[in-house]
Amino acid sequence: MWQRIQTLFLIVVIASLVGSLLMPIWASQVSESKTHLLYAFHYSIKEKTATGDTLTTAYLPYALTACLMVAAITLAIIEIGRYKNRLLQLKLGALNSLFIAGAMASALYFSYQLHGQLGGAFGFGLWLPFGAVISNFLSNQFIRRDEKLVRDSDRLR
Repeated sequence: MWQRIQTLFLIVVIASLVGSLLMPIWASQVSESKTHLLYAFHYSIKEKTATGDTLTTAYLPYALTACLMVAAITLAIIEIGRYKNRLLQLKLGALNSLFIAGAMASALYFSYQLHGQLGGAFGFGLWLPFGAVISNFLSNQFIRRDEKLVRDSDRLR
């Protein structure tokens, strides 16, 4: 299981999505005392006042991105465990591509919406799912190659 290259690509999918969950997708510093941050789980406004710091957080609808990423991470873990059933692995990989694409689309939508209102910069958390898509595609290609190799060897017997 671990010696197969598609397992390593799926681990890259998991690592990049976990990194995207933890890193900011978008950030803007409106003033010296006010910062806007968008994570996969929430959107936060951090204000420094004379009485102390205040943090305002909104979870919905921004948590949709995190839900899709967690679903994609779970599917990748299940896909690693199904190494004996390559056809199921291919189906899970296709479904995982849909979840990752949905997470990317929601992250892009929310970040561009906030970017249009406040400006700011896109964070590293926005770009990591692109690496997950490429790694998921490559793992599916190697699973297909293994399946073709097994079918060709069965035909020779």
